[in-house]
Amino acid sequence: MQNFEFYSPTCFVFGKDTENSTGAYVKRFGGTKVLIHYGGGSVVRSGLLDRVKSSLDAESIPYVELGGVKPNPRSGLVYEGIELCKKENVDFVLAVGGGSSIDSAKAIAAGTVYDGDFWDFYRGKRIEKALNIGTVLTIAAAGSEGSPDSVITKEEGMFKRGASGDAIRPKFSILNPALTQTLPPFQSAAGITDIMAHLYERYLTNTKDVEVTDRLIEALLLTMVHEGPKVIADPDNYEARANIMWAGTLAHNNMCGVGRSQDWNSHTIEHELSALYDCAHGAGLAVTMPAVFTYVMNHNVMRFAQVATRVWGCQMDFEHPEVTALAGIGALRRYLKSIGMPGNFEELGAKEEDIPKLVEVLCRGDGRDGTISGFVTLNEDDCTKIYKMMV
Repeated sequence: MQNFEFYSPTCFVFGKDTENSTGAYVKRFGGTKVLIHYGGGSVVRSGLLDRVKSSLDAESIPYVELGGVKPNPRSGLVYEGIELCKKENVDFVLAVGGGSSIDSAKAIAAGTVYDGDFWDFYRGKRIEKALNIGTVLTIAAAGSEGSPDSVITKEEGMFKRGASGDAIRPKFSILNPALTQTLPPFQSAAGITDIMAHLYERYLTNTKDVEVTDRLIEALLLTMVHEGPKVIADPDNYEARANIMWAGTLAHNNMCGVGRSQDWNSHTIEHELSALYDCAHGAGLAVTMPAVFTYVMNHNVMRFAQVATRVWGCQMDFEHPEVTALAGIGALRRYLKSIGMPGNFEELGAKEEDIPKLVEVLCRGDGRDGTISGFVTLNEDDCTKIYKMMV
């Protein structure tokens, strides 16, 4: 196990009706003027936005609003938010929604106190300072409510890139599983897939002797395997929603990733799909993960055989561990299909003729050197073959 520092200061407020205490938590963490940042649609129609505003009014905390966040959040709205925060002297950014709203809020919070272009952070500069952030979560998926990470798509060139820094960990996150009960089955399934990807990307490590985090990851994967079908069959199953929501947070606050190298090639490869086709990130991952895992499996076949036996219940073949590894990948693929996720390019809405464009942006776009690194370092030829496996 590698040396590590683990810092997770977010206050998680979990349970029914907890959104009504949002104003009290903004006040507790020093907010005196708030930007409420959200997508639109459901948070307005459901009355959630009004409940959040009422809680701020009850604490006499003024606020301004900026809606319009889209899935795969865009840089244009981030620039608009930064300008609004500076103009209105905002000192606290409150995201109401899912990972897209939270990621956009994080970018605004970092950009507001930075003299340069916020995109510098999405080209590798570490975020060291930001306005305080809070979240009211409406979908279990990205884990951004507890992570130091943010992903934004730059509209000029459609580059989808990530940034990180403890300064953008939310000060508090309101987690009410009941807010996810109105999600369509497809969105619930996409969220489940994203959570599982966060776990797999940490499981694929080149670090030896990391049994504690292996077991944590396996436990959370088993939770998703057991609870996921329940919410697809019964969207109002609060207890299943609760287990999935908390698993989503634990999957991506890096509790499961400390002391070990991590992968993230599946995420990196998928980002080009959701940037080009604007597909749901989780749906893209459902197509990407089995292809990537099959391609890199022989790098450490026992990694894949281990998760196959411990999570998917596959029989270990010690003479031919690659058979067990492939059985585990197949079990993952069937599970994702069973909850309604796409299995190939056609079902995702992607096109085989776009593969050269995908690979060019993936490996060369926005200053990249021709490779992406993780569990295995992949070059342009590797990435081309992986995309073709998705067809």
